[in-house]
Amino acid sequence: MNKQKKNNLVNKKSRIFQIIVIIVIIAFAILLLADLFKPKNELKNSKQILSGDTYKFKKDGELTFQKNDGKFISTIDVEFSDNDDERATGLMFRNEMLENQGMLFIFPYEEQQSFYMKNTILSLDIIYVNKNLEIVTIFKNTTPFSLDSLPSDAPAQYVIEVNAGYTNKYNIEIGDKVLFRKLN
Repeated sequence: MNKQKKNNLVNKKSRIFQIIVIIVIIAFAILLLADLFKPKNELKNSKQILSGDTYKFKKDGELTFQKNDGKFISTIDVEFSDNDDERATGLMFRNEMLENQGMLFIFPYEEQQSFYMKNTILSLDIIYVNKNLEIVTIFKNTTPFSLDSLPSDAPAQYVIEVNAGYTNKYNIEIGDKVLFRKLN
């Protein structure tokens, strides 16, 4: 092989190597940029999800249960869930909640509601409440992680989730009322 052909072959191999190096650098830069623009609240791994580390109770208000005649039953601290994202997540991934805590789901208007227990570690009592703040349906001791639908028997605008057994302990029944207030 003559010297010129040999040099052309070496130059060609050198250019191919340079192109490969440039492609690898560009791919690495794209991966780095993608990581920089990833949402900061994205969960790091499934261990973090299952440990409940990402989701901590935040007291937004207080909710009181009372008998239909106005007699006091009990009061809990509530975290409000009043937008689509919060309502979609609810108490999923949480591994603890105190007895005097719960979540109040607030919907824009009254209609049939239905919940399920996907990704919910805790067994709950789910309480459906109509626009007049009257309890219309109660599901007691729900099964964690279940995909079974738990629909309200009547239209509801609010849904309260408390630890399983709460409604039995305090004798909360259909027809009882709730009052709630938001803290500043």
